[in-house]
Amino acid sequence: MDNIYFIMLIALATLAIADLVVGVSNDAVNFLNSAVGSKAISFRTIMIVASLGIACGAIFSSGMMEVARKGIFNPGEFYFDEIMFIFMAVMITDILLLDFFNTLGMPTSTTVSIVFELLGAAVAMSLIKIGADGGSFSEVVNYINTSKAFQIIMGILLSVVVAFSIGAIVQWISRILLSYDFEKKSKWVGALFGGVALSAITYFIFMKGIKGTPYAGESYDLIGGVNISTFLENQVLPIVLVSFVFWSLLSYILVKLTKTNIYKLIIGVGTFALALAFAGNDLVNFIGVPIAAYQSYEAWTVSGVAATEFSMDVLATKVPTPTILLFISGMVMVATLWFSKKARYVADTEINLAREGDAKERFKPNNLSRGLVRLSILASRYTETVLPNSLLERINRQFKKPTLALAKGKIHEYAAFDMVRAAVNLMVAGILISIATSYKLPLSTTYVTFMVAMGTSLADRAWGSESAVYRVAGVLNVIGGWFATAIVAFLAAGIILAIISFGKGAAIAVLLFVAILLLARNYISYNRKAKAIRAEDMLIRSESTSIQGVIEESAHNISKVLKRSSKLYRNSIDGLAKQDLDTLKKNKKNVVKLSDEIDDLRDNLFYFIKNLDDSSIEASNFYINILGYLTDIAQSLEYITKITHKHVNNNHKKLKYNQVKELTEINQEMESLLGRSKQAFDNRSFEEIGRILQQKEELFKMVSLKVEKQVQRTRSEESSPKNTTLYFSLLLETKDLMTATINLLELYYDMHDRSVDLARTTD
Repeated sequence: MDNIYFIMLIALATLAIADLVVGVSNDAVNFLNSAVGSKAISFRTIMIVASLGIACGAIFSSGMMEVARKGIFNPGEFYFDEIMFIFMAVMITDILLLDFFNTLGMPTSTTVSIVFELLGAAVAMSLIKIGADGGSFSEVVNYINTSKAFQIIMGILLSVVVAFSIGAIVQWISRILLSYDFEKKSKWVGALFGGVALSAITYFIFMKGIKGTPYAGESYDLIGGVNISTFLENQVLPIVLVSFVFWSLLSYILVKLTKTNIYKLIIGVGTFALALAFAGNDLVNFIGVPIAAYQSYEAWTVSGVAATEFSMDVLATKVPTPTILLFISGMVMVATLWFSKKARYVADTEINLAREGDAKERFKPNNLSRGLVRLSILASRYTETVLPNSLLERINRQFKKPTLALAKGKIHEYAAFDMVRAAVNLMVAGILISIATSYKLPLSTTYVTFMVAMGTSLADRAWGSESAVYRVAGVLNVIGGWFATAIVAFLAAGIILAIISFGKGAAIAVLLFVAILLLARNYISYNRKAKAIRAEDMLIRSESTSIQGVIEESAHNISKVLKRSSKLYRNSIDGLAKQDLDTLKKNKKNVVKLSDEIDDLRDNLFYFIKNLDDSSIEASNFYINILGYLTDIAQSLEYITKITHKHVNNNHKKLKYNQVKELTEINQEMESLLGRSKQAFDNRSFEEIGRILQQKEELFKMVSLKVEKQVQRTRSEESSPKNTTLYFSLLLETKDLMTATINLLELYYDMHDRSVDLARTTD
């Protein structure tokens, strides 16, 4: 039986490595987004700086490991076997929960997950013990470190409000002082900003680093006989003032003599600081539990006491974490940072929510987001009536954004926000996280960095009337996910603990196997999603400025739409004929995806027209009509997939043999029409388009004949109103689909002829 605990220790070590990988994939967003979004420095440089910060932060994080040992529960109330069960339940829950959020591309809090998992597992074990002893459930407070747990939870919740508020205030003040033309300001202005930012960042880097090392307790006569840690806490103002003077002078020298961009330097140092703070504060989330389990196992093996009788009072004492373990953990985190694709996928969520101007909005507005936006508009109008117009004009001038002439299709080549906002994000987030770490509070770095970024976005007027409801909805979705994390983590850890407690070794083996299967499933699902994003059939935004360029790029999109339309129509008919609900369900999702891509092209229309040459204005009318016909095709397919899925999903009668046969014939003709059209666009064969158009009357006549046959069947033999409605709906919508396709072909054919004639006339 004793061997089971050694096996559990190995399993926990393996889970720790996996948790590091999954956790960094989630939390890389915290320290990469500001530097990546501002494009101030190259991505490679960002990664190198962040890697150094992680490595240093990991080595200095020993003191935070106490949270896993005694921050949530009273270890003396549990025996060794119970503690090991708690730790195993926590790690299994943690890795599954984080991987799930990573797969969705949603940033969640590793701190919240580990805190509530420890709380849930400890409460569950406490209830089991109380139940076995015949005690009262109110005794559960004896097992939980309620004061510390409450302090941690309140710190996490307050961080949302504090981070958002401070981020907004600091960004508003910074923009008022610097404006968007910050690079044209006097050199002393940049130097002063650099002095404030760098002195704040480096002080907390220094304080954070010292407090995590054994040297923090060393005393020296030079500093009055007190230890270094106490000296840093007592002499905050003098140290910050000296640092401010030093960095301000150095910044001025760098700007004046070497022409250094001080904002880039701040972003580089800030990225290092935030990566260091992240590793120092969050490493406990990934390896704190396994290290506590290892230290528990060491104490138990030398005690000679049975696992069911060995009290875990040892965890209440301060035990230093071996530096080698911290170093190895840091290296795993650095490797994950470089190779994890999920990390960049999660980062996109925050960058797009904080982006200046328009972006592809991922979240849909809801009533709450609309209400909050309306409320903020009313508050803004009221403020305008109170403040003097002269003051409002001066403030508005500072927020006037520089105009850039660019096509919407090239938006991602430009920074999501400027270097001032990036510097404020890094400075404020780094300071808040480091303060929390100095007080051994496992503050959620995700909460802090995300809410600081959202606060600075709001203060910087990045959420305009075109995007506000989407951005607010996104923030609400992410915050809602955080609360869901807490609830799910608490309940899941408690359930898994109960299973392990009653099933022992067999239950652990089954749970580990299930965890591996789920991780593999999520990995495969993510890869499929990534491939779908990179798929060759994705539609591309038009960036051309001439009519010939628009014709060429449109041919690509039309070909892809026709290919996907053929497959969607075929799957609808086949799924209906075979009563295949799974196929019809997938078909509904795929047609929505096609519609969304076409909508994205329509959203780009404003920027497309702005980007056209003066001599190619006719291209706008051509492009608008193309989008109109593509939309008609998508709408017809959307209706066809909807009614076929609804018919089968509601278990209505199957279509009759003759109806299926006729629909199959129509499907063959549609496949021929769409397939030949696709081939014509691929080969840019306008002669083939002409031949297809010559046969359009035959296609419409075929559908009309099918309608007449169904009318006769309805009058003489049809007994199912649902089948009749479905069949007529399919025929009429198919006719609309044909009409949209033919109109598209005619438009393209006519425009090509006109462009050729125009080219000849010009020559």
